[in-house]
This record gives sequence, structure tokens and C-alpha cells, in this order.
Amino acid sequence: MKKTHIIGIIIIAIAIGIIISTAGDASSYVTFTQAAEMAQSGEKDGVHVVGKLTKDASGQITNMVYQPQIDPNRFEFTLVDNENHTQKVVYNAPKPQDFDRSEQVVVIGSMDGDHFRADKILLKCPSKYQENKLETKEYEAKKATI
Repeated sequence: MKKTHIIGIIIIAIAIGIIISTAGDASSYVTFTQAAEMAQSGEKDGVHVVGKLTKDASGQITNMVYQPQIDPNRFEFTLVDNENHTQKVVYNAPKPQDFDRSEQVVVIGSMDGDHFRADKILLKCPSKYQENKLETKEYEAKKATI
């Protein structure tokens, strides 16, 4: 065999090893019920739970507790998953920026007794995905000259 063939085979083997090792670390999307079952069976792997925040009639988030003067690294809120199961979520870090404007939330973590312990929070803010964006005066001026 030529040296280039041997080097090619080694590079392919390394790539396959990397893919297999990262696939084992990937967590799955589950509901709070499934996360509780996994915790009871002893699985401590992090899972993703997708849900919506509980809001009142005026659009304000309900059951949210964040008191930065007392403990800036404790944030609690209630999340409703895709099966309409409501669960208390505890995040031991500061409240994420733009959390109040979030449309949908993904929490990554595991069940811990009566609550879900989030290690990470991913937000989907509606303002980032709106089609009608504000136009600047410079853009308007260019548009008028065309």
C-alpha cells in the first residue's frame, strides 16, 4: 500500500472514532414524565425538555422567583411541556437575559426530587424571528433614491 492510502485510512478511522464518541454524549428530547422515569431508574444523563412558560391573561410570567439581592444564582420558574405537564424548574445561575420575552424554552438537565434541575436554558425569543424588522433611516434613504 502507498503511504497516502495508509494516511487516508488512519484519518477515516479517527473521524469515525470522534463521531461515535460525540454521539454517546448527545442527550435526548423528553417530557417531564419521561425525565422523572429516567431519574427513578438511576439515569443521571442530561435531557432536553421543551416547553412554554406559564403566563397570566396580561402576558406576564407566573410562578417565577428570582431575587438577585438574596441569591443571584437561584432562579425558579414553572414550565409546561408538550404533554401539558407543569413542572417547577430550578436553575442555579442568574436569570437569562430576555427570559421574560421568550416564547419557548428548552431546559437541559435532570429531575431532582420534586423539581427539574436545569444546567442550561435555551430561549426562543419571538423578536429574533419576526419577519417585519424595523428599517433604519439610512436604508429608507437608499430605498428612496432607487
